[in-house]
Amino acid sequence: MRHFKLADRVIKETASDLQDALADAYRKRVRPLCLCTEAGLSMYIAQVGDQYIVKRMPLSGGGHDPACPSYEPPDELSGLGVLMGNAIQIDPESGLSALKVGFSLTKVAARTALVPGVGGSDGVVGEAKKLSLRSLLHYLWHQAELTAWTARWAGKRHWWNVRWHLIEAARHMTVKGGMLSDVLFAPEPFRSADKAAIEQRRVTALAPALPSRIGPRKLMILVGEVKDIAPARNGHRLIIKHVPDFPFLLDEILYRRLQVRFENEMALWSANQDSHLIAIATFGLTLAGLAVVEEMALMVVSENWIPYDSIYEKKLVDSLAKLNARSVKGLRYSLLAERPSAAAMLQRPSHPLALYIIPPSADRYYEEALEELISSRPEIDAWTWRVVDGEMPSLTDR
Repeated sequence: MRHFKLADRVIKETASDLQDALADAYRKRVRPLCLCTEAGLSMYIAQVGDQYIVKRMPLSGGGHDPACPSYEPPDELSGLGVLMGNAIQIDPESGLSALKVGFSLTKVAARTALVPGVGGSDGVVGEAKKLSLRSLLHYLWHQAELTAWTARWAGKRHWWNVRWHLIEAARHMTVKGGMLSDVLFAPEPFRSADKAAIEQRRVTALAPALPSRIGPRKLMILVGEVKDIAPARNGHRLIIKHVPDFPFLLDEILYRRLQVRFENEMALWSANQDSHLIAIATFGLTLAGLAVVEEMALMVVSENWIPYDSIYEKKLVDSLAKLNARSVKGLRYSLLAERPSAAAMLQRPSHPLALYIIPPSADRYYEEALEELISSRPEIDAWTWRVVDGEMPSLTDR
């Protein structure tokens, strides 16, 4: 159970008057302290409707006690480590993440269909300097705390709260000199009774993507769940759930490159009816009001919206979903396949447990790099599953 310090008061997160205390602190701009450590760690308060939630400051998770719900794995165990301080720079006072991205948010000439990872650099230097679209999606998912799960949340995570957490996370990020939340379009859940109002709000939200009379055309960033990618008279239509009447147009070159670059994600999505396919894309509007995709990336997530990259990770994610202990899924961002990372972290009262999957393609160099990674964090216990050796080991024996 967490304890927070609000000005001069210490309060439990189960206190009956917690919401009143948080509302008062929110109005007075009081920053809570999480007392999972003796010194306390700065947090912030977010408002969701008439509810108030205490959330950790960006990249402060590693400083929390391993038993605290706000704890998160060290950056270097995932693909996030190589990005910090370069592609991602954090202001410790405001908590804002300044993001350097490797894609454009303006259009000045004829469109060229691009897919992250095709024809570009996959090297370490490229990873560290700028975020690809897929890396941005990973960072949004991570900062929105959508990589965390416990069995107690079963049946409680839906698109409406996924969307809220994504938008809240985007409010703490800047890109190209502006707030990410100003150019992020995550469609709200569709309700037939509110159809007209929802459509009007969508028109307002998409206004920045309308073509201007002079200067470059501004682009926006779509994050949404894919319903279908269907053939059109010229190219294809990306159909996003909750906005099925508003297709996003892909030309044939972009579609073909998407099929090659994200063949794995599409296959994983097709193989499991309960999984979701998440699209992130830059897009603009034509004078006729049509949405045209410029660049695009995909990510497959489980029924509980936890990302996974293989059938082995899917098995691990499904096993973690049944545990009452809190787990945090690791994301690779732009890490090369031969570089190991923790697939997930299982929080335990004593020592956290890093979970590593050794894929069938692993060679001696991969094994040596994994041993070095594990030994670099001796305070974190390690669990390994060498896929070629057989069934996944138990998660509860360690």
